[in-house]
Amino acid sequence: MPDRGGGPSGPRIRVGRPSRRVRTLLMTLGVLAVLGMAFTMFAGFWTDWLWYRSVNYSSVFTTTLWTKIGLFFVFGVLMALAVGFNIWLAHRLRPPLSAMSMEQQNLDRYRMSIAPYKKWLLLGITALVGLIAGASASGQWRTWLMWVNGVSFGQKDPQFNLDVSFYAFDLPWYRFLLGFGFAAAILSVIAAALTHYLYGGLRVTSPGARATAAATGHLSVLIGVFVALKAVAYWLDRYGLAVKSSDFRATDNWTGLRYVDANAYLPAKTILFCIAVICALLFFATIWRRTWQLPVIGFGLMVLSAILIGGLYPAIVQKFQVQPNEQAKEAPYVEKNLEATRQAYGIDGTKVTDYSGTGNTEDKTKLRDDVGSTASIRIMDPNIVSPTFQQLQQIRNYYAFPENLDVDRYAKDGKDQDTVIGLREINLAGIPKKNWINNHFRYTHGYGVVAAKGTSADAQGRPNFTESDLPSKGDLGTYEQRVYYGEKTTTYSIVGGPQKEIDYSDDNGEKTTSYKGDSGVNLSNPVNRAAYAVAFGEPQILYSGAIGEGSRILYNRTPKERVEAVAPWLTIDGDAYPAVVNGQIQWIVDAYTTTNGYPYSSRTTLGDTTADSLTATNDNRAVVAQQNQVNYIRNSVKATVDAYTGEVKLYQWDTKDPVLKTWMKAFPGTVEPKSDISKDLMDHLRYPQDLFKVQRELLTRYHVKDATTFLSGSEVWQVPDDPTNRSGSAVPPYYLSMKMPDQKAQAFSLTTTFTPTGRDNLSAFMAVDAEAGTSDYGKIRILKLPTNTTVNGPKQVQSQFNSQEDIAESIRLLRGGDSEVEYGNLLTVPLDGGLLYVEPVYVRGGGLKYPLLRKVLVTYGGQTAFENTLDEALNKVFGADGPATEPPDEGDTTTPPPASDNPTVQQALEDAQKAFDAGQEALKKNDWEAYGKAQKDLEDALRRAEDAQAAESRAGGAGGGESKPDGKPSGSPSGSPSPKPSS
Repeated sequence: MPDRGGGPSGPRIRVGRPSRRVRTLLMTLGVLAVLGMAFTMFAGFWTDWLWYRSVNYSSVFTTTLWTKIGLFFVFGVLMALAVGFNIWLAHRLRPPLSAMSMEQQNLDRYRMSIAPYKKWLLLGITALVGLIAGASASGQWRTWLMWVNGVSFGQKDPQFNLDVSFYAFDLPWYRFLLGFGFAAAILSVIAAALTHYLYGGLRVTSPGARATAAATGHLSVLIGVFVALKAVAYWLDRYGLAVKSSDFRATDNWTGLRYVDANAYLPAKTILFCIAVICALLFFATIWRRTWQLPVIGFGLMVLSAILIGGLYPAIVQKFQVQPNEQAKEAPYVEKNLEATRQAYGIDGTKVTDYSGTGNTEDKTKLRDDVGSTASIRIMDPNIVSPTFQQLQQIRNYYAFPENLDVDRYAKDGKDQDTVIGLREINLAGIPKKNWINNHFRYTHGYGVVAAKGTSADAQGRPNFTESDLPSKGDLGTYEQRVYYGEKTTTYSIVGGPQKEIDYSDDNGEKTTSYKGDSGVNLSNPVNRAAYAVAFGEPQILYSGAIGEGSRILYNRTPKERVEAVAPWLTIDGDAYPAVVNGQIQWIVDAYTTTNGYPYSSRTTLGDTTADSLTATNDNRAVVAQQNQVNYIRNSVKATVDAYTGEVKLYQWDTKDPVLKTWMKAFPGTVEPKSDISKDLMDHLRYPQDLFKVQRELLTRYHVKDATTFLSGSEVWQVPDDPTNRSGSAVPPYYLSMKMPDQKAQAFSLTTTFTPTGRDNLSAFMAVDAEAGTSDYGKIRILKLPTNTTVNGPKQVQSQFNSQEDIAESIRLLRGGDSEVEYGNLLTVPLDGGLLYVEPVYVRGGGLKYPLLRKVLVTYGGQTAFENTLDEALNKVFGADGPATEPPDEGDTTTPPPASDNPTVQQALEDAQKAFDAGQEALKKNDWEAYGKAQKDLEDALRRAEDAQAAESRAGGAGGGESKPDGKPSGSPSGSPSPKPSS
């Protein structure tokens, strides 16, 4: 066109189609992008399949996959058909538009614009709702498998007389179906109403009838379906009352019917069900009546009834019938809750015995002798001494131990011995030079077990190792020491190919090895290499020359991670522990079956009830829960993971558990029978900590069996906070070989204490027999202290330790310089009617970055001792010598300096200062032998100071002490100079 501005005409710009070359390039890029996304999706699927096949649990992968696919397609198609059919029907029932109103004329442009695309639009809408519904349904694969494979519990609920399996397996599936039906009905109503409006079946602003007869009938039927589903919901709600949680008597997760539920909500739900059925029939009747008058009235009546009958009436019953006489009204329902909760958590067999809390025997010599037969007191705290293992047994920087070690039992000379154990695992943070080859090809595994006696230390406060060095040697015999799977092994390794691995180093230099196991996935196949390169985001896997014939990739290498993957229906205990079994290092993992549908059993939140002071500082000890809120739990499976081959085995432990039987039907062949557990493995199985923590939390209220006491709240306990640290979290349970009053011999046990709510004195002591394979395994015993006397609890005992002047002074000296004092586990042992408390005290002194056992605190019957060894402390507390709990270390040649015949506090403190100074000099010279001797001299001097102070105090009490003007005896610590730490 000519230029209208009067100037010369400018060049014309032609906008045409892109050239053929550009179109070809764009099409190629589009195809490549689609292929890339498709291969990325394929890589994730393919690597998962290869991994499950490599661990011989491909049936878990296929069963889960096909279940998800089946649910996706079935419910996706059902939703798409429901919505699509109602859109099509609404369009078919549209009225003629010959005489259109102004409202319809305004909609005409929308009808015209979508007319050419009606079929595509219908397909798009139905596909979208189908995809969303299918994706939601596929997430219900556990619910489906439990419903279709559910087995009977053989127990009936007390209200409806239905088997517990109805609530655990059937009701969740019915609720899902109901929720799906509601969603389909609502979406169908919305889609049909919009279609009717668009094509004139519904009118909003036009005068006259608001809807055509066809639209009225169609929408009425859909609303009638919704109301009918509501009637089904009211009927299912009746049964849901048995598993409904409420806040009752300070119990947030109280579950089951109460008086108001049985006498108000239950009849109300039945009445509302009948009203909803009638209302639904009225909506269906509009097909013939063509009017919404009666259905709307019926719907309004249903809503009003829901408010009055379902809400107001129960509130009136609660206010005027229950509250004036709550204990009598609620007692029968509380008894049902007590019985069901105790049964669901496996605490119904708990034996509660009255215990005086004060000693009965006057013979101190006998009491001292009884300590050894009552308990093997563990003074090596596995949660403290990991840095000591690290310093003394790490050997190389690329090895490391877990933050928290484990306690197990190993036989020595025919006698079981409590043992602290840890694996020397690979630590990539400590390798000399980090690169892709070193990280994933050369430094691939840890090496060896390190173990120490739990009941003793050497002369310098170090563990008495029973298995040590590199390669490890000691009491555990010959076994495969390479650790390819462990708690700290969180990255992938590629092994078995042309690249050799670092095995270990010794005086003869660096040893190399090549993985001989059949674990992992073979990378010889180029498709596999490409899939892993994409899945791991590591292109070098595709082309690296370090990968060749025989190369295998190992991943998912932590024990809990592997068990969770092969059994996604299990809840995994937070503490996997290693054991040497039949010449192999096996990780032992406890696993639980749970449900949230046990009638009348109160719920608990696993993440909260299993938390303690250890999980507060170590996330790796947290429970891996498939379902966080549960009201039934069983330790049904014991799993093992081979530290070399990665082989995972699941063993049926609870042969009666119906939940496990259900999952074994769903995944046949995945769980091996209990009879396949070898004797060597059985010797190392134990009662799991997380189950014990759940049970102890429930037993704070459910140790009582009668409703009256439960309702009064007079016997409510609490798990005390850990007094040895400042986390403010619950004290962890402790493994300990000990004998309860009704036992004839020591048994490996898991123990804890209780205090009254809001108070610090002791109310009960709890222990469970943790020794698998014995007749008493799992038996819970509680020693209940009298409420009319006060027995010190853990916090009070710790305060007593810290408040005694001589102990406080000794601890202050131990903290001299830059030393730190760490308190170990505060163990409680029932002894002759009283309670013996034992706590090891560790010191990280001077340049040492690891704790050494320096003192042992012991108290019994009001007597407290703070001595160098457990034997010395026990002897002082009981005033009698007893047999040594452990023979002295043969390698210990350290002798204390001679004491004067008439020691004084002043002289002893001067000796302590000299020993402290000698220790600091030794640290500067890195002379550890001299440092150890100086520390021994320091301890002996402090002990002599305590003895001298006690002697002077006795003399002063008899009138022979000379007082200073401030009223304190001459020679007391407050009147004497104390050692001053060096800079």
